[in-house]
Amino acid sequence: MELAYIPSPSTGVVHLGPVPLRGYAFCIIIGVFVAVWLGNRRWIARGGRAGTVADIAVWAVPFGLVGGRLYHVITDYELYFGEGRNWVNAFKIWEGGLGIWGAVALGAVGAWIGCRRRGIPLPAWADALAPGLAVAQAIGRWGNWFNQELYGKPTDLPWALKIDADPAIGRVAGTYHPTFLYESLWCLLIAGLVIWADRRFTLGHGRAFALYVASYTVGRFWFEYLRVDDAHHVLGLRLNGWTSIVVFVGAVIYMVVSAKRVPGRETVVEPPLEGDSSSEDSSPEKKKV
Repeated sequence: MELAYIPSPSTGVVHLGPVPLRGYAFCIIIGVFVAVWLGNRRWIARGGRAGTVADIAVWAVPFGLVGGRLYHVITDYELYFGEGRNWVNAFKIWEGGLGIWGAVALGAVGAWIGCRRRGIPLPAWADALAPGLAVAQAIGRWGNWFNQELYGKPTDLPWALKIDADPAIGRVAGTYHPTFLYESLWCLLIAGLVIWADRRFTLGHGRAFALYVASYTVGRFWFEYLRVDDAHHVLGLRLNGWTSIVVFVGAVIYMVVSAKRVPGRETVVEPPLEGDSSSEDSSPEKKKV
């Protein structure tokens, strides 16, 4: 007997006249705005100017969306190019399917372009944005709830997620682990951890961002173990599980090497404007981040 469960939306889209409003897209958009807002506050506290984070995000966000979609399509190509599949669906991003690793990788390329145009060190910008990215992921994961996707193994726990049947895609009705909720809560914890560690240890030169990445991979490894959606396996482990291990090791190595090569935090994160006399007083050492 089911005593309690988390209900799933009957539909992931609401029509406002002829205009479809999709829950998945709303979660992504809201997450981006929150990340930019929090990143802007942290950037100013470090001595940067208001608006710089948003200016660079104009480059990073589109690149990140393309990268996230490419990673998903490449690693799950059989969903779009297998027998009886329609390759056009690979472009339907609103139906779900963004790979975080592709989003971070290609998003970093876009951010690098934006930072280079402004004469800003990418690691400093990434440090300011790191907690906001974690919060954005926490919000974005609720898009999976709207689409009834990426849930975990069957369970009868009180917080189980109720999933409706959909024979068209092979979805079986039942109650499952709400991995979207687990990941959302984990990302909020990561945001708090990065903010605390940044204040406590004065992280700089990309180490706050590396902490965010390393922390996320720990949780992601567990979520991958719980999930039951189709995925490629290597030596009995899901591909994203291996990716989490590799990225975790890389992030930890970066933090250790970076701390030895460039200890402390950047004293200047943004070149001053011509005639800007206030830049001398904007050192992050004088502000609480």
